[in-house]
Amino acid sequence: MAGFVLTTATAARCPHGAKITFTPSQFSVLIDSAPVVLEGDLPIFAPCPFMVGPVASPCVMIEWFMVTTKVKVKGQKLLLSTSLGMCKNASSAPQGPVLMSSYQTKVQAT
Repeated sequence: MAGFVLTTATAARCPHGAKITFTPSQFSVLIDSAPVVLEGDLPIFAPCPFMVGPVASPCVMIEWFMVTTKVKVKGQKLLLSTSLGMCKNASSAPQGPVLMSSYQTKVQAT
């Protein structure tokens, strides 16, 4: 499915409100001076406040679905505005979807 290519300027949060920053693994493909985000790029979460009872269970990783099928950068698929990201805790338990509030709207890919 086509979607707008995500960049490091994309505004995203975990379902509990923690800001997610994407750490790019490449700097050669830019949109509006921001590196595009690849499927393997590491997300950095601001402290996620989620608790299961008295135990902290913060979001620490994302599993992505519906990434590009035709476009790759350095052999890796790109993330799109239509990609589905599932935030997970350190035990890989699903915590809820990534919430994107803004992203660039100039470049699309499939």
